[in-house]
Amino acid sequence: MSRVWCFLFAALLCGCAAEAGKPAAPAVAARAALYPSTYQVPASPPTLIRDATLLTGTGARLEHADVLMSEGKIAQVGAGLTAPAGAVVIEATGRWVTPGIIDVHSHLGVYASPGVEAAADGNEATSPSTANVWAEHSVWPQDPGFATALAGGVTSMQILPGSANLIGGRSVILKNVPSVTYQGMKFPGAPQGLKMACGQNPKSVYGERNQFPSTRMGNMAGYRAQWVEADEYRREQQEYARKVRAGTKDAKPPKRDLRLDTLAAALDGELIVHMHCYRADEMAAVLDMSKEFGYHVAAFHHAVEAYKISDLLAEQGVCAAMWADWWGFKMESYDGIPENIALVDAAPGGCAIVHSDSEEGIQRLNQEAAKAMAWGTRAGLTIPPEHAITWITANPARAIGVLSKTGTLEPGKMADVVLWNGTPFSSYAQADLVYIDGALRFDRAHPPATPRSDFLLGQPAYSGVSP
Repeated sequence: MSRVWCFLFAALLCGCAAEAGKPAAPAVAARAALYPSTYQVPASPPTLIRDATLLTGTGARLEHADVLMSEGKIAQVGAGLTAPAGAVVIEATGRWVTPGIIDVHSHLGVYASPGVEAAADGNEATSPSTANVWAEHSVWPQDPGFATALAGGVTSMQILPGSANLIGGRSVILKNVPSVTYQGMKFPGAPQGLKMACGQNPKSVYGERNQFPSTRMGNMAGYRAQWVEADEYRREQQEYARKVRAGTKDAKPPKRDLRLDTLAAALDGELIVHMHCYRADEMAAVLDMSKEFGYHVAAFHHAVEAYKISDLLAEQGVCAAMWADWWGFKMESYDGIPENIALVDAAPGGCAIVHSDSEEGIQRLNQEAAKAMAWGTRAGLTIPPEHAITWITANPARAIGVLSKTGTLEPGKMADVVLWNGTPFSSYAQADLVYIDGALRFDRAHPPATPRSDFLLGQPAYSGVSP
């Protein structure tokens, strides 16, 4: 084994000898590569979708246009494309094509269907900070919700731990493909996220137990204490690495801590920080905290008051992942308005995302976006379909760190593509065909082409037809 690889994995395997007589360097960053994806792009014939309306996810709308998929990638986008030998040709006159939908906030697999206690594995509500847990270790690939989400055009999703804790743990990005293991669903090369939560959830969960935190100021103190500890841990790791490089013989590696591994990786920018947060004042406080400790918040999730600070979010390059019209179900969501998404989007440089946080809502994110478009139009904003599609494709891809790979219809990107029966922004919209990496994964007209959960096989009420 080479010296480089030995140093990289020594802290993980605890048995790799670097050079004789020298201690191995720490490898906190490398630990994110554990439990690697085993997903492989399946072989599929070239496919040409012809004469459709294309919403590219880049802001463009192309009429009577074609998209050619080949070897798992988008090969060409334009008009009058020629089908290569052996290609499947789909005549799509009158239909629409979009990138695959991406849900930035899902609990499929960790709160699997049916909704019973035995399948409730999304919240490790045993400590205010459970940064040591990884959502992927709770994902049940047989959750029937994956197939119903696929029928709604969802090709990728971020699976998050829940929001009982100040720091809930690591997220995982999944391809919406059938597999018997979660590794077979993991999006290759996608970064992990870090789930954090502010507001009522953590203070209520622990306050009701007469534990810390029980107030919003307790929440903030709790985060800050964690970041201070993580920064100290990181400096210890860096000092050890410096001693190793200097050839110090008695260099002793710091004691490994799984919780602090995660937090240190977030401070180093290796994990993408996502924060459940409703109120504008709390989001502003969290942004100040991120400056204090030198990390970046990629997105505030739920963010029902994001419209109040849309300029601040845009200025700092922070997305807001929101519902179209959920509000008022608890005090911190009381000030939600249906124009929220459109107003966040309207701020110069604003990044608006429509998310689900629901095994039902994930099936119709296109319609949720349509509602936000309608409310924005009513408020006097102009939101054409070619722009609104970014709320459920390009913007979530940006927030979870995979925009270079998917989220738009551009040559060279993954061929994650949906063919709709008409405009996707309609209550009558249905996904006719869904491709992931160019392979047909859902065909509404041919139910046998749709993946079936093992859990549903043999169920009397199950016909094999996705809704």
